[in-house]
Amino acid sequence: MNKLEELTAQRKRAHAQLLASKSKVYKGFLAMEKATYCDGALPKKQKELIAVGISVVKNCESCMQWHIEQAAAGGATYEELLEAIEVSIEMGGGPATVSARFALGVMESLGLKPRQAIRSPR
Repeated sequence: MNKLEELTAQRKRAHAQLLASKSKVYKGFLAMEKATYCDGALPKKQKELIAVGISVVKNCESCMQWHIEQAAAGGATYEELLEAIEVSIEMGGGPATVSARFALGVMESLGLKPRQAIRSPR
């Protein structure tokens, strides 16, 4: 099992355990999450892109994986995800570049690729 598969399995196990325990706090978290990511003044895709950037700055690998997957499922392109990651690098400085490497790996695992070849500056 690779790292991304393990993160997914861990997240699913913890989710099931918290639901089984009838945690009021977790139930509240899920309601907050649902309310947060529904379309509003900002569409869900844009909210997920914001969450990708925050996840990179916070260096939360499980968060990066989840929000990149959700953004991609919502129609985010490679370029949109990359720009969200780039903003997080600027906001987070050097340490965010380490997280950005993980985020790029998640994008690669989903088969996301640039629409046009990225050219090196001459």
